[in-house]
Amino acid sequence: MSDERSRSVLDRVSKWLGRKKETNTQDHNPEENGIMPADQNQDAPSSNPSGNKQPGGDKKEPAAVAAGDGNGDTSEAAKKTTKSPSARRREQRARAKERAAKAAANGETPPAEDKPAAAESPVAEAKTAGAAKASGGRGKGRGTAKAATKAGDKSAAKPTAKKPAKEAAAKSDEPAAKAKTAKSGGGKKSAAAAATKSTPKAVVGTSYKLLINTDEPEECRLALVENGKVEGFYIESTSGAQCKGNIYKGRITSVEANLQAAFVDIGLPKNGFLSFSEIHPEYYEKEVDPDTNWKSLKIQDMVKKGREVLVEVVKDATGNKGPSLTTYLSLPGRCLVLMPGSDSAGISRKIDDEEQRRKLREMVEGLNIPEGIGYIIRTASQEITKTALSQDMRFLLNLWTEIKKKGQSTPAPALLYKEQNIIARFLRDHYTTDIKEILVDNEEAAEQVKNFLQLLPAAQRKKTTVKLHQGSQPIFHQYHVEKQIEQMFQPTVPLSSGGSIVINPTEALVAIDVNSGRTASKDRDFEESIFIANMEAAEELARQLRMRDLGGLIVVDFIDMRSAANTREVEKKVRECMKKDKAKVDFSRISKFGLMQISRQKMAAPIQSSSYKTCPHCEGRGMIRSVENMVLSYLRQIQTGLHQRKANKVLCRLPLDVAQYIFNKKREDLLELEKDYQAQIIIEADPQMLAAENRIEFLKE
Repeated sequence: MSDERSRSVLDRVSKWLGRKKETNTQDHNPEENGIMPADQNQDAPSSNPSGNKQPGGDKKEPAAVAAGDGNGDTSEAAKKTTKSPSARRREQRARAKERAAKAAANGETPPAEDKPAAAESPVAEAKTAGAAKASGGRGKGRGTAKAATKAGDKSAAKPTAKKPAKEAAAKSDEPAAKAKTAKSGGGKKSAAAAATKSTPKAVVGTSYKLLINTDEPEECRLALVENGKVEGFYIESTSGAQCKGNIYKGRITSVEANLQAAFVDIGLPKNGFLSFSEIHPEYYEKEVDPDTNWKSLKIQDMVKKGREVLVEVVKDATGNKGPSLTTYLSLPGRCLVLMPGSDSAGISRKIDDEEQRRKLREMVEGLNIPEGIGYIIRTASQEITKTALSQDMRFLLNLWTEIKKKGQSTPAPALLYKEQNIIARFLRDHYTTDIKEILVDNEEAAEQVKNFLQLLPAAQRKKTTVKLHQGSQPIFHQYHVEKQIEQMFQPTVPLSSGGSIVINPTEALVAIDVNSGRTASKDRDFEESIFIANMEAAEELARQLRMRDLGGLIVVDFIDMRSAANTREVEKKVRECMKKDKAKVDFSRISKFGLMQISRQKMAAPIQSSSYKTCPHCEGRGMIRSVENMVLSYLRQIQTGLHQRKANKVLCRLPLDVAQYIFNKKREDLLELEKDYQAQIIIEADPQMLAAENRIEFLKE
């Protein structure tokens, strides 16, 4: 009786799942309906047709049911006179299935816990079948598909595998989505999500505003502003005008074999440095076979002192170093860079559209460029017409002809070509249609900008408006730029989260330190606070490098992070922010010490060098010696001088505060020195002397 009741329950459950099953197990045909009987395993056919359990069946059956086997044999539990705990559990499962079958018959939704796991989704079904096989069970979905394939009846597998799986998958996706939403809405936010919120993404189609301040004749300043924030700053003063880009006729004054370089007099206070690799073969004293290994050549064999050369300044003089020179000249235009003495031709790498590159090549091929002159098509040529390209080429060729004529008639050293002023250079090299507005506070400069825009195609020209600033306030104050520029000259840059970065340029490299400051909050954990500070620092340091024009080797000390994923996110942020930079930038990954090395091309001298000079008090160290330390140092100098020079009189001229300290604190020490060395020591206070200055004379009378 119990056996029949169990079979009846199973039949009702099978009907609820959309499968047909005959009540008479003797007439059941697995090949017809695509369903394997409960006591038969398709992978290993049973040798016990009576339906009795094999040894060990008690262990396999619960595993099969847990894996989604709807055909577990519950009849054996009913035959036992004494009900074991496992038997009671099987009875409970049977009653639950019976309730589910009744609910299905009445059109009600069965309880969620009674739903077979195999019907959740195709992926879950595959996992269930594998689990059932591993535990010795009979997976219905797996057996159905195989039976249908054997019989060649594919339609039998459709209602049992595909349709219920799709419906269940759609249902199962809904609570998963709700759970995901609930998870993201409450509890602790992840560090990455918090950083994404605090660091907005770049807006597509960015628009810039260019402010030009030329009101004072001694200085010209340009600021590129995006949403009120300075993204680029350029300055040129009459006292520190750059020579980069100028072309000179010079004379070689010396050839240094150990440096494999020559020094050239071009009329500047310091001779220029010309490396052997930057000397064109046309200046060699003897012809060189094209098959010769160029690395084997030596400068002392190929170049002689007194040779006149045409050179271009590629790097301005800095500190004790003179300007760097090259004989491979280049004349930049808006669309092209002309390279006399070269046969190379190329297109900017930033133009990556192959169709556009092909069109530009065809345009240039029809311009009849003379032999021995190379060119590079610049990024600004992307939307250029053939007429504009031809005009730019003609202008550069005429300019080169004038330079050659002037060089033939002018004795060295002489300036043959002077680079344009900062406004013309910026518009030529950096202007894009993203600059929607140009504001100028000087009529002459405004006219210069308008003349430049007239040379552009009409489609580009219409996208930018030029206005003359006539407000009562200076232009940089009017648009809240002056404070940002003043901040640019400070070593510490605050971050919006409360942290900061500290920038310290040195002779060898630029050191940047990231500080968390007040980034830590009660609402965030420690790792999240550090991650947010590092993400903000990554964006700000890229901006500061552009604004301050810092080049060479740069080492950034990020705050240590425990999460490797957060470290990769910070590296990714640096890479994204560096894409705005016109200079060539390369950087390493963050090391285990939290350091990132960045190599940035030096476009020009740092902005700070043109506006600041070395402090005469500290001599650039940022600190001065204490009065006590200086007094002790001077006393030691006096004692050493008296001993070595055998002088009988010492005249000391010292700063006022140093002299006062000696009179008040070290008078007895002076008297002892006079007594020991039989000499007279005279101290004179000079209020005009700087803290680091002194004058000590030893006299013999």
